Amino acid sequence: ETNTLPFHPFENQQGDILRMEKEHQVLKEQLREAEEKFEQLQSRSLEEIGALEELLKKSIEETEVSQHELDWFHQDSEAQMKKWQQEKKENRENLKALRGTVKKHSDTNERYLKAIDDKEKQYNECLNTFLETSNKFANEKGTLEELIKKSQDESKECEKRAVKAEVSVLQTWKETEIWKLKGTIAKAERNLRMLKSLSSSASAAPVLKSQIDSWEIFISNVKKQLEKVEAEYEEKIELVKNGARDCLSKVEIVDFPWP
Repeated sequence: ETNTLPFHPFENQQGDILRMEKEHQVLKEQLREAEEKFEQLQSRSLEEIGALEELLKKSIEETEVSQHELDWFHQDSEAQMKKWQQEKKENRENLKALRGTVKKHSDTNERYLKAIDDKEKQYNECLNTFLETSNKFANEKGTLEELIKKSQDESKECEKRAVKAEVSVLQTWKETEIWKLKGTIAKAERNLRMLKSLSSSASAAPVLKSQIDSWEIFISNVKKQLEKVEAEYEEKIELVKNGARDCLSKVEIVDFPWP
């Protein structure tokens, strides 16, 4: 479409058609100049003929004046006539040569005009074929663009569903781990309350103190683990919502040994 390549079969290389048109313009200019020269020569010849005819008329009128003048005029007229005939002969030869040149240029001009017409017909045929192909490709392009847009919309919808699914999985994992840790904390707190109730007697208190301390440390560690798990899962959920990938993995859980 931008004509950056040779236009086969009319061009063997870039610019052949333009170069042919320029040559045609040069030939037309040469033909015009030849016609102008021919017209100038013809006009000058006619002027000279008119002048000679006027001189001849004047000489005839002066014959009544003197035979001597008539003889002189006759001689002068003959000389002028010879000169005029010589010039006329030369003009005829020049005219013949110019006509030959004009005919040659005219034939060349007709040949180039015919070639240009043939090339123009071929160009129009190829242009029509190109336009049909271009319209066909444009229609196919429009169809492909619609399919691409539809695919992009479907892809975006799939991404939304995938994000929603990943968030749901992470949320489920988070709730499951939190439920497990809260169950562990509840069970440990029950054991701690039972130990504390048993340690109310003075005899059992020294024996149970170390066990009570162990359970309190255990409960504290599990609560920290609960906070850590909840925070990390929330962070993963936010990353997934913001478009991050490869976040669908479980948070590492430290399995504290029971006292």
